[in-house]
Amino acid sequence: MQELNKNYDHKILEENIYKKWENICKNSGYLNPDNLPGNRKKTFTIVAPPPNVTGALHMGHALNAVIQDILIRKKRMEGFLTLWLPGTDHAGIATQNVVEKDLKKQNIYRSQLGREKFLEKVWEWKEKYGNIILDQFKKIGASMDWSRVRFTMDFEYQQAVQAAFIHYFKKGLIYRAERIINWCFRCATSLSDLELEYKEEHSKLYYIKYFISGVNNYVIVATTRPETIFGDVAVAVNPKDKRYKNLIGQKVILPIQNREIPIIADYAVDQVFGTGIVKITPAHDMFDAEVATRHNLPLIKIIDIDGKMNVSVGPLFVGLKILECREKIIEILKNNNLLEKEDDYFHNVPVCYRCGTNVELIPSLQWFLKMDNFVKTAIKAVKSKEIKFYPKRWEKIYFNWLSNARDWCISRQIWWGHQLPVWFCKKQNQKFIVCGKTPTKCPFCKKCIMERSSDVLDTWFSSALWPFATLGWPKKTKDFRKFYPTQVLSTARDIINLWVTRMIYSGIEFINKKPFSDVIIHATILTKDGRRMSKSLGTGVDPINLINQYGADATRFGLIWQTMGNQDVHWSEEHVVAGKKFCNKIWNASKFVIINNSNINNKLKYKLTSHDKNIIYQFKKIKKEVENDINNYQFSQALHKIYHYFWHTFCDKIIEEMKPRLQGENEKDKQASQYVLLEILKGSLKLLHPFMPFITEEIWQNMPNNKNKMLMVEKW
Repeated sequence: MQELNKNYDHKILEENIYKKWENICKNSGYLNPDNLPGNRKKTFTIVAPPPNVTGALHMGHALNAVIQDILIRKKRMEGFLTLWLPGTDHAGIATQNVVEKDLKKQNIYRSQLGREKFLEKVWEWKEKYGNIILDQFKKIGASMDWSRVRFTMDFEYQQAVQAAFIHYFKKGLIYRAERIINWCFRCATSLSDLELEYKEEHSKLYYIKYFISGVNNYVIVATTRPETIFGDVAVAVNPKDKRYKNLIGQKVILPIQNREIPIIADYAVDQVFGTGIVKITPAHDMFDAEVATRHNLPLIKIIDIDGKMNVSVGPLFVGLKILECREKIIEILKNNNLLEKEDDYFHNVPVCYRCGTNVELIPSLQWFLKMDNFVKTAIKAVKSKEIKFYPKRWEKIYFNWLSNARDWCISRQIWWGHQLPVWFCKKQNQKFIVCGKTPTKCPFCKKCIMERSSDVLDTWFSSALWPFATLGWPKKTKDFRKFYPTQVLSTARDIINLWVTRMIYSGIEFINKKPFSDVIIHATILTKDGRRMSKSLGTGVDPINLINQYGADATRFGLIWQTMGNQDVHWSEEHVVAGKKFCNKIWNASKFVIINNSNINNKLKYKLTSHDKNIIYQFKKIKKEVENDINNYQFSQALHKIYHYFWHTFCDKIIEEMKPRLQGENEKDKQASQYVLLEILKGSLKLLHPFMPFITEEIWQNMPNNKNKMLMVEKW
């Protein structure tokens, strides 16, 4: 036993303690389940949500890491064979954007490099910067198995993604078709509905005259997008709208182009919006596309993938950008007395979740995954209680999205990512085959060397395989057999549909087993005044700064303390300060107990008083309550109980009560009091360890009669 330093200094001790955990034996030490002592048969596995390789630790990452670490540390101490598997996601669009911006500073552009050279640059960038966030996880004490780090672009992982695509295609679940998709002009790629964000935009509502064919009269159509007039194939009214009943079946003259289009009736038309009569532009609006399908109307594409108007709009407008075209149309409409009026209008417009560019709907030839069967599978898994959400209210979000899910557009027009295992005939370029390696002979023309599709898969397609592809699937590896299915997933609410849903149906589809049993949706950390934390907005808080200033244990304390009830957290640094004060309290109380046990005589027979026994009994009750709280994922509640017990009961009452006995002449009574203090301290350190691992481990190493066994593998 060594004497504890006068004060606890996290800057000196935390890094050394983590190295002990990691280096106690080879290959990640006790962080690696292969090295854990004892005969451990039950497994407990968490696959950490893979942060983007572009990422740095933010408060959401930190909170989620601490939650998972609490669970892993407790289970490790309870004798489970624990695996907490870390890794990173290649984050197709985000990473490509970052690397392109980095190259632009050197006046280098992706188009100049070509695909292969550009991908070399991305890999260089990844090796240099892509693991920063993993090192930051160590700073907060995350006891992950670093010998098993995975990356979604590793060779083995690429094999798993390819196997999944081929499996789906052979089952007829993947198809290629021209559909209306979300298109980002900046990233030059398709996006799924879940990759959109929405921002409020101040715009205008334009009231345009559409003259009725053969009659000197007109209807007024309200629109926020006059530039899409050229793609109109009809105007629509609600059949219940008495104002327009007599017009249904007639035709109007499309302004500027002077093309006739029908007036149709559809119950989906909102009678209150604008004038109650709307233009139908099915190539560039999802609502309009659905109306057009019901009425067998054609699609006229007027906006190309570069964000410019195409030849369908006529020579006056071709080649113009969208807003340029809008301005010119408004000018012409005004000059021809076709614009009745314009009103200020605020509405939400979709933007790319990565670059913030306004997203357009355009028809495009893309690859899709059918969702019908997966929707049923995913709904059944949760309704049958095979998979449970904590808190339960998040099931509603899950079910709502699944009930309205459309086929998933899985192809992306970028270079960084999992390239589709699809090969096209060069001479008959619409003919293709799907296979795992380059074909030796084209089955169509029998002559050409087939060309691989340039598309890559949506990042979420590959991350949907994370719980089992990280363990070696499609091979039945030792890790796969031992650690799948996993037990708990902890994640943020904003990726329930992007990721959680897709992992659930993927696990059941490929393994015929749910990927996890419990889904914890942790609180979202907001600023003190309730705003979203964002580095770009200057509202973010860097957890690394908090760790450097107060220590990892204090930061972990502040994070968990504030998540009572799993509601959104309005961040307050004062709770980290309180955590720092608690560290000092733990340190000083432990010093007192250790010093007063330095001369303990284990051979002396002593007797505990009824009061002593009651102290131990009351502690066991607290221990049981804390256990139950952690098992029910009530982490903040558990921490509050430990804190109040240790500070207000153990320090303020029990230690004070014992001081006269420790200073008395009765050796047996002194020994009994020493025993009680040591037992409560040991038990308290064990309860605190999952929450505050560094300080508890350091104190444990200095406990009397400790045979250098680490607290992280002590019996719970």
